[in-house]
Amino acid sequence: MAAHQIVFRIGWIFKTESVIIPAFLDWLTGPGGGMLRGMLPVINRSGQSLPPVFLADWLRARPLKKRSLAVFTAGMGLAFLPVAAACLLLDARRFAWMPWLFLILYGAFFVCNGMYHLSFGTVQGKLIRPWRRGRLLLVSTFYGSFPAMLVAWWLLPGWLDQPERGFGFIFLSAAVCFLGSSLLALAIFEPADAAASFPLGRWRGSVADLARTLRADANLRRTTVVAMLFAGGLIVLPHYQALALQQLRVPMGMLMVFAVTQNAAVGIFSLFIGPMADRWGNRLTLGVLIFGSTLPPLLAVSMAVLGGSWAAKTFWLVYIPLGVTPLVLRILINYTLEICQPAEHPRYLSTVSLCLAMPFVASPLVGGLVDLLGFTPIFLSTAALMFVGGLLTFSLDEPRHRVSAEERPPVIDGEA
Repeated sequence: MAAHQIVFRIGWIFKTESVIIPAFLDWLTGPGGGMLRGMLPVINRSGQSLPPVFLADWLRARPLKKRSLAVFTAGMGLAFLPVAAACLLLDARRFAWMPWLFLILYGAFFVCNGMYHLSFGTVQGKLIRPWRRGRLLLVSTFYGSFPAMLVAWWLLPGWLDQPERGFGFIFLSAAVCFLGSSLLALAIFEPADAAASFPLGRWRGSVADLARTLRADANLRRTTVVAMLFAGGLIVLPHYQALALQQLRVPMGMLMVFAVTQNAAVGIFSLFIGPMADRWGNRLTLGVLIFGSTLPPLLAVSMAVLGGSWAAKTFWLVYIPLGVTPLVLRILINYTLEICQPAEHPRYLSTVSLCLAMPFVASPLVGGLVDLLGFTPIFLSTAALMFVGGLLTFSLDEPRHRVSAEERPPVIDGEA
């Protein structure tokens, strides 16, 4: 599982949500594309969140979840191949329909990505003990971040200096890594579950099942509120690079530094976050990370207000605390796995994923407000939302209290 995620992470750096993807869309459309850029998060979260709601029971019925994991990882790679071909074989900027084709493929990518997260979370919940999941996070994230950083440092500068073909090579590299990661997923040792049927039309009751799940579990309802407040802060993720390029006049080549910085930060933070989650629990870790997530918008606003050449040269510092963001989502998944029985893992994960998506409905409006009002009021508002979400983590249950120390089997080094 760690090897699968290491290769997956190398591919992910070539499509970083806060750097590469919005920069490519801005390159296609030119200045003033705040509204279109604002569509990225809503497409992202809708694709990630809606399909799992309807397919959670389908996944639960599969005897081997790793096969679904492999298929959806491969789908993520295939979604980028047409974009790479358009950039390498055609002049992508000549076609007015190219941004819309990209957004459609971007949506297909995140449909697969949503099912990927549901599949991976279910496989993890099935195979890895709760107090060892932080170690999996540490190993896969740390050992994935630094190869990704080195590859990006080596390849991205030349590609970003010639974006006409460079973006094609970037997306082709992402596709190859995701396809390789899908093959590694098939090597995971997973005992088969008993086969179960999934009647045609069963998906129609999925929303009703979701509502019943929320009504029956008050702690899950509080968890979804925390998720939505945190997601409200993620809406500005594509706008960091726009602030740097448009307001501070940072050169395009600095995008590589931003991507590498964020990736390195994720790896370094995982050294502490994984063991912290295993030792003190995912609830406490989740709160700490959400509070840490308020720092990037505040730091970005400070640099934008003060301005000057020093702000342009040091804007990469914003991407250090941004390294916390993907870890919040991983810890949120791990916490969700702990608060329910294994049979309910797909339903609980899809419920939290859907609630994460709800704030992103406002993302195009936020993009338009960035063009109208500027970056500062929008970034400050999102920081406030995340701060409130951090406070609400103190109201969540601590599932580790349900398992006393003497009930746990002794952990052998290297044991899952």
